[in-house]
Amino acid sequence: MSAWAPMVPYAKARLGLDDAQLGLALLAFGGGSMLSMPFVGWLAHKLGNRTVIVASGLLMCAALPVLAMVSSVAMLVATLFYFGVMLGAVDVAMNAHAVDVERLDGGRLMSGFHGLFSVGGLSGAAVMSGLLAAGVPLPLAAGAIAALLVATVLWLRGDLLDDAPSADAPRKEPLGMPHALAWLLGLLCFVSFLAEGAMLDWSAVFLRDFRGVAPASAGFGYAFFSVAMALGRLTGDRIVGRFGPAWAVRIGAMLAAAGFMLVAGVSGAVTSLAGFVLIGLGASNIVPVMFSAAGRLPGTPPAIAIATATTLGYAGLLSGPALIGFVAHASSLPVAFAGVAGLLVLVGLSARIVKL
Repeated sequence: MSAWAPMVPYAKARLGLDDAQLGLALLAFGGGSMLSMPFVGWLAHKLGNRTVIVASGLLMCAALPVLAMVSSVAMLVATLFYFGVMLGAVDVAMNAHAVDVERLDGGRLMSGFHGLFSVGGLSGAAVMSGLLAAGVPLPLAAGAIAALLVATVLWLRGDLLDDAPSADAPRKEPLGMPHALAWLLGLLCFVSFLAEGAMLDWSAVFLRDFRGVAPASAGFGYAFFSVAMALGRLTGDRIVGRFGPAWAVRIGAMLAAAGFMLVAGVSGAVTSLAGFVLIGLGASNIVPVMFSAAGRLPGTPPAIAIATATTLGYAGLLSGPALIGFVAHASSLPVAFAGVAGLLVLVGLSARIVKL
């Protein structure tokens, strides 16, 4: 997924797209993920998480070389939609599998898994950017990364849990509507993903327009946020184990809310960067704890519950930046950030549901 980010300007230039056209095309990626997630929850429950992870992981790799060569807007949209569908399948199945691994281990592991997801996000973009900077042609660079990922999936598939249902050991959980708490956990994920989307799409704009940072340096805001989030997740399992999931969410949500208020209310670029660090640290473990809690809900298969939470979370990631834009247009971007802080306070106040 992160290897696609450095390829976006190339696709835009090759197809002659303006910003609005590119934005509409990119919606196909998130839309494909959201549409596939509810269905994949059922599929993973029927076939097993390992089967879905391996199949969709291999199929997802095919998108990168195609995206490097698309020659029409329709082909770009179709490939991004396909890419999103496969990513949604991997996302749901791997989180459901992580719940099973965590249950077998008996400890807290989910934040560490999500921390490695963040490391992958940083390293994937860096490797692709490095290849392109070294003069490797885009199709060759995309093909090389895709081949590496195919080899990785094939290498690791034997180590995944064999959780496919069998006739003599049927799954105990019946299929049906997700537990009501799965929807509530999903709404809390919506807020956390909204905060992440705010950082992704608005941090650089905020630093440039409200803190006077040069456009070339405005991307440091998201970089500070991303590194802080990765560090928070890599150490998050110890925090959750020490304070418990409910307090980890309370502390994290309030810390992230304080970061947004610091960014919105106190002038100075350095202060804003400090706020972005607080947001990354605070938000880092909210979603892992929510996913872990969803996978442990009674009466609902983990894949179904996680599909529900993930779908609502992605809805926040996709719609959140647009909602912030509407609020910023009606008032200002600092006011919109303060509104996100208020939503995070609500997440903190609702944290007790993760231990119900």
